[in-house]
Amino acid sequence: MDLPSYSQQVNTLAKSSVRLRAARIISSIYQHKGSLTGLLSNATGDLEGRDAALLKALCYGTLRHYRELSYLIDQRLDKPLKPKDSDVQALLMLGVFQLRHTDVPAHAAIGETAGAAKALKKPWATGLINGVLRGMQRNPVSPPSQDRMPGFYHNHPNWLAQAIEADWPEQAEDIFAANNGRAPMTLRVNLRRCRRDEYLGLLTASDIAAAPAAHSPEGIYLQSPIGVEQLPHWQDGWVSVQDEAAQLSASLLSIPENARVLDACAAPGGKTCHLLERQAKQRLQAIELEPHRAVRITENLQRLGLHAELSIADAGDLNAWWDGEPFDRILLDAPCSATGVLRRHPDIRILRRKADIKTLSELQLNILEKVWGTLKPGGKLLYATCSVLKAENEQTIATFLKKADDAVEEAINASWGAPALHGRQLFPSDGGHDGFYYCLLQKRAQ
Repeated sequence: MDLPSYSQQVNTLAKSSVRLRAARIISSIYQHKGSLTGLLSNATGDLEGRDAALLKALCYGTLRHYRELSYLIDQRLDKPLKPKDSDVQALLMLGVFQLRHTDVPAHAAIGETAGAAKALKKPWATGLINGVLRGMQRNPVSPPSQDRMPGFYHNHPNWLAQAIEADWPEQAEDIFAANNGRAPMTLRVNLRRCRRDEYLGLLTASDIAAAPAAHSPEGIYLQSPIGVEQLPHWQDGWVSVQDEAAQLSASLLSIPENARVLDACAAPGGKTCHLLERQAKQRLQAIELEPHRAVRITENLQRLGLHAELSIADAGDLNAWWDGEPFDRILLDAPCSATGVLRRHPDIRILRRKADIKTLSELQLNILEKVWGTLKPGGKLLYATCSVLKAENEQTIATFLKKADDAVEEAINASWGAPALHGRQLFPSDGGHDGFYYCLLQKRAQ
């Protein structure tokens, strides 16, 4: 279930207003006018905690099921709505989502969703929404056969589902299921402050159910998400929120003392901080293209009491940031399709296009080739993405290795993930880590 139970909502003020905000966010995403993360951040500033949680749950749940919801609504409409009425379409989807996937009573889901339409200044919309939702309640639409419309069941764009099935036929169904679920809240313990078992004890003492991660020695899974302010010693920098798959980068790079380290494409700074937590005696430079995302790096560094040299620049434009001194270690978490974190960013299902994959793979290769030139002979570079598509992962590395005769792949021997042509692929797992890819390269010594 994607929403808080209805008993937790009944005392919420202005529920229709929350649904209207959700519809406007979803409508903006349909029109490619923003991301879910950014739009939610702007829309929740004046909401109390329960209303903010309801808004988030409505948006995430509706976007996760958008293929299914779109089909059901299309069967009820005499003709498709016009593009200018995407806000009405979004309200319809919100209503159907509540009817099918939550315990919100039908009368409340219908009444409050139709009531929200009054603020759209489209008098016809209230009647349309009320009629469609009541019809859906009384006489549900029969679902299509899976052979005729697989998208209804896996809730992925057809191009993406086909790409995943082609790349990973044996894992595809599990990937779809994990992408449609809710991501767990995972912590990374700062070993400079305490041991993992000590922090688990603090969580137990605070009545917060948790368990150690299987692959990251600093990782902890919470049984249920909570606000970070409820975590023991959060402001003191004892712990951070970071997916377990992302935590594996620090172990793979194995930074020696006094090394010069580059974290390219570093925002929001989780891996930057983890590298510094693991090795205090290093000089780390973090590069981030977007100033507003670089703010997150600074905030994380300050909370954890860490220091890095931060440059706002394009990692592929060496003249803008590199002083000519080579690096001993490089982490390149390359821009990607984020198809391994769809459950955290369900708007990707709408915003991402098939043509983007070729553009992204070309960008990844360009950045990799550029930053490779800053690596010291004998140094190591860890290439990472949060994608599950081979075009962005092993195929990008294969193209690079054909060009770079001074590059050697170093095998990753691990209990996690699956071996790829180059590197190792993690798939999103139910209740576990996100989808992620790693490949470790070493530059031949001169």
